[in-house]
Amino acid sequence: MKLILSDRPLALSFNGRNTHFFDLSSMKIAGCIGCFGCWTKTPGSCIIRDDAVKIYPLIAECDQIVYISRIRYGGYDSVMKTILERSIPIQKAFLRVLNGETHHLQRNVKQKEALIIAYGTEDPQEQTLFLELAQRNAYNMCFEKYRVVFTCEDDLEETVKKEVEEWEIF
Repeated sequence: MKLILSDRPLALSFNGRNTHFFDLSSMKIAGCIGCFGCWTKTPGSCIIRDDAVKIYPLIAECDQIVYISRIRYGGYDSVMKTILERSIPIQKAFLRVLNGETHHLQRNVKQKEALIIAYGTEDPQEQTLFLELAQRNAYNMCFEKYRVVFTCEDDLEETVKKEVEEWEIF
């Protein structure tokens, strides 16, 4: 299964087989409240009942994922950061050592190929910071391999179309 998460609407059609597209900006997704109920009270399930509960199981199940996000201060924009934080139920409270670093064990999360399309800044410092963040996320999110593509906002839809076509999603 392929999953596309965008922080804004796109005038593109994702009609491929076994593909799910979510415009996160049009969904009701509350911020994580840090209660850790998804680890202790309801393992694998967030206690907040909103649109995020439709998405984080798909993040765990997908083979390929595309994140489309504006860069804010070297990180993901707020709507993308919110869904990433709300995806904590797909991790366990238990820890493992990976490449000499401590990371959470995953809860039935498939290894996946990830594409991160980042837009909104041409500042090399912000882009470098974002690349470091993407690398850190790759460890925690079971990315078998990943790639970051930077583009400007005016070229975003064309970049998404070109990159996603390579995955034969359209």
